[in-house]
Amino acid sequence: MEAILVSACLRGVPCRYDGRHKVSSEFEEAVAGREVVAFCPEVAGGLATPRRPAELVGGDGHDVLDGTARVVEDTGRDVTAEFVDGARRALAAARHGGCTEALLMPRSPSCGRGVVYDGSFAGELMPGDGVTAALFERNGIAVRPAPGV
Repeated sequence: MEAILVSACLRGVPCRYDGRHKVSSEFEEAVAGREVVAFCPEVAGGLATPRRPAELVGGDGHDVLDGTARVVEDTGRDVTAEFVDGARRALAAARHGGCTEALLMPRSPSCGRGVVYDGSFAGELMPGDGVTAALFERNGIAVRPAPGV
């Protein structure tokens, strides 16, 4: 059976920054018949649930991995190290599970693919990838945003 890594919040785990999950019927249909490896990079990186909202500042996840951008909470606290550590742990889990694809939470500073929040905490979006999505792409794991969320 083909394995896919998914954001744990999409599987009903209440691990989002607001302590909630984001299960949707469209998402469940997208993973039907596949072995699912559910993983939350932010929790794996040591962040609590619930936690302060965080956004990418100075670029996207690729820039964070390159050391030219960071991830900060709405209070200004830098949580870049936690996001990078969580991304590395997610990559290890994907490899361990034999995943070649990931279905991740849209717009997230960890899991967003193609579009993420812009660091202003005003709900504005910008083109780019989250830290985990960027690390997956760099390591040959195809990333798609989850449908229905």
